[in-house]
Amino acid sequence: MIREFTRQEIGVDPDESLVFISEQSQPTAPAAPVELDAILSVAIEREASDVHLTPGYPPVLRVHGRLASLDEPPLTPDQVQQMVQPVVPRHLREQFDQGKNLDCSLPSTCNGELHRFRLNVYRAQGHWCACFRHIESQVPTFGELGLSQELAAQLLQCTNGMIILTGVTGSGKSSTLAALVHHFREKGSYHILTIEEPIEFQHAPGGPSMVTQREVGRDVSTFAEGLKYGLRQDPDIILVGEIRDWETAQIALSAAETGHLILTTMHTRDAKGALTRFVDLFPYQAQEDVRKQLAMSLRWIITQYLLPPVEGERRVLALEALRINQQVQIAIRSGKIEAIDSAAQMGKRDGMITLDEDIQRLVKLGKISVETARCFVRDPDTIKVGARTW
Repeated sequence: MIREFTRQEIGVDPDESLVFISEQSQPTAPAAPVELDAILSVAIEREASDVHLTPGYPPVLRVHGRLASLDEPPLTPDQVQQMVQPVVPRHLREQFDQGKNLDCSLPSTCNGELHRFRLNVYRAQGHWCACFRHIESQVPTFGELGLSQELAAQLLQCTNGMIILTGVTGSGKSSTLAALVHHFREKGSYHILTIEEPIEFQHAPGGPSMVTQREVGRDVSTFAEGLKYGLRQDPDIILVGEIRDWETAQIALSAAETGHLILTTMHTRDAKGALTRFVDLFPYQAQEDVRKQLAMSLRWIITQYLLPPVEGERRVLALEALRINQQVQIAIRSGKIEAIDSAAQMGKRDGMITLDEDIQRLVKLGKISVETARCFVRDPDTIKVGARTW
């Protein structure tokens, strides 16, 4: 139980303080209450991706995709606010009071080790709630993510246009983007500009490239503003944390047309959904022109899923990789999004991967169960019980 933890039990010398500070605070800023430090320490030990603090519930962790409550009494509204309020950066407190939501990144130093979290604070029924997402200290490799070297090599060959990563929340899009940035910076001499809300993986100076990371809300007001002024900052590659509105989409599309490489994400379940949502961000009268621009500028759409494994706890990556070849370009320009399925089926020579094919591969390797596979493939009957082949 959290309240029974001693400082020795969580690996901290009795005389050493636990410090949880915002990136913008001074060294003299007040430390977070020890209860929060202890909860976050347990989350790190259990490899939790998220920590939820919500009145009426005990602290809840998301461990490898599943929720797990700590053996603690339900939190009161005052307890949540007392734990979270001290770690909210001062420059964002007014924003939270006005908008009832905020995002920021926070470092936590415990026993000499630095851990970083993405913090979302929000109100529910008038009370403070918070979600802490743990950010790994090291940028993962493509192998650790489960991304094949063949696909990674094709993505790294792109020098302009747009690559969209899509998938539901928690499907590993940020990790894949960070891995792409890391490999691009090692591969060539680029100025890589990132616009994130908030900054997650930090790319330390070094190597043949230069990485400039800007945080929405701290360094720039919006994604669109970051893109607008970013084009004047001599970038070769621009990472846009997420495309949510037509203004950001329009500037990103224009930047891709003028020779920049745009890396970005959208929250949809598949490539067709990403295309539809991107176009629908614009007024109806502009959508035909947008489809033409998108067909010319888009290079890849990668859709990610994290599936429960047969063995162990770490979830397994399954993906759909749509390369924008001539057949896909025609489908986008004409608005016949349903034709993309057949184009993907015929696109193996271009490196395309359908979700069903990738799930088939994982079943044959014994990494996911038949039951799991049936939940995600388009035709569940194609998988036979007890068989590892289709």
